[in-house]
Amino acid sequence: MRKRTLLALCLSCNLVAAADLPDLGEVSRQYFSSQEEQGLARTIMRSIYADPLYLDDSEIEAYLETLGYRLVSVSSHNQHNFNFFVIQDPSINAFALPGGNIGVHTGLLLAARNESELASVLAHEISHITQDHLARMVAAQTQSSWPSLAALALALLASRSNPNLASAAITSTQALSIQNQLNFTRDYEREADRLGYEMLIRAEFDPHGMSSFFDRLQRANRFYDSSAPAYLRTHPLTSERIADMEARADSTPYKQIQDSLDFQLVRERLRANEGTPADAVSVMQTELRDKRYSNETVARYGLALAQLRARNYPGAEAEVRKMASLDHAASPMIALLAARSAREAGQTEKSLERYRAGIASYPSYRPLLYGYAEALLDAGRARDSLAFVNAQNNLWPQDIRFWHLASEAHARLGQRLQSHRAQAEALALSGNLDAAIQQINLGLKAGDGSFYDLSAAEARRRDWQELEKAQRKQ
Repeated sequence: MRKRTLLALCLSCNLVAAADLPDLGEVSRQYFSSQEEQGLARTIMRSIYADPLYLDDSEIEAYLETLGYRLVSVSSHNQHNFNFFVIQDPSINAFALPGGNIGVHTGLLLAARNESELASVLAHEISHITQDHLARMVAAQTQSSWPSLAALALALLASRSNPNLASAAITSTQALSIQNQLNFTRDYEREADRLGYEMLIRAEFDPHGMSSFFDRLQRANRFYDSSAPAYLRTHPLTSERIADMEARADSTPYKQIQDSLDFQLVRERLRANEGTPADAVSVMQTELRDKRYSNETVARYGLALAQLRARNYPGAEAEVRKMASLDHAASPMIALLAARSAREAGQTEKSLERYRAGIASYPSYRPLLYGYAEALLDAGRARDSLAFVNAQNNLWPQDIRFWHLASEAHARLGQRLQSHRAQAEALALSGNLDAAIQQINLGLKAGDGSFYDLSAAEARRRDWQELEKAQRKQ
């Protein structure tokens, strides 16, 4: 579980409290328990991880987690753990889901003009979760309104991530009725605005980022003929709310906030993956040639990524070397790019050397750790890779990617039970309990493994079977 030093926050403003909100500790949990919320979260995330629009990019997720927990660390409502994920979608949207899950569309990452604007959206979504808005909405409905957690999961997923999909995704009349009642109320939105604003101040972002972003969305809405931007459909804005944000920001002394290098690199990473590889290379080369960039390091990072897409490994390596000679080019994303450039070029030892150097500088940056484990596998060192991954699993037992890597290492070593067991752990963490049980059954039938390994696998199977049984009842 992620652990952060959480700072107490004394709010300087009175929060708007809706008279009809259930008591957080009693009423909402009476009808929607923490166990039910976790079951709902597993059902929803299973659908998301299986969706082709889910962007499996550990570096962007790592950036969002760092940014998100920078905000969470200064919130006085920090009883939740959070998981940030990315959806490959050009629409400007972000959404909160049960279990502390927050989704961000790539369109939002590219539309944010600065890091404070992006932080304002995350702070708003984090506040929806810390205030248990989703649980309170469910508790506001009678239990008979939703026949099962599965129906509720579909309704929540449609209403939060893409309301246009609601009618297509939800065939149940009951589920559709629920979806129509799961829009955030104005009171919830104002509460999220104000708590989010406080987080921005405490985390030392520009508080004007919130009002500028929402105001720009509202003005852009006037030019949409058929529908509003996705974020406005899930988070309806009012002039009153924008005015309140602006008034709060104007009362705060102006302080220039510089975007982090990683914010710029994440955006350039998305740009480098647009279009065909040849087109991406051409665009990036032209921008560098004409000096149409605000940061040369970022521009060369984008070109190096585009060259890797085009399999021009000497071209990518040339950009890596040029970045190394520039000032202020220190970032775990750049260290990982250098190691990846050597790895994809088939320079195994140079790749391992660069991974080790990167990990020495950024020991907690998990994308570097994933890459190092993969590079060890490439080098035919499955046993070393497994030992390394097992050490990371002790630190991050909820990390799906480490379990996948463990499964691969066990498979290379011919350890079938352990390979299936690790794969099952990854599936269970992604919410797919049925598939996890199938995998563990395959492992138990493999006929290898020690008595201890077999006993541990059987215990895990019983755990998942009980959990799956409970979910079916719900």
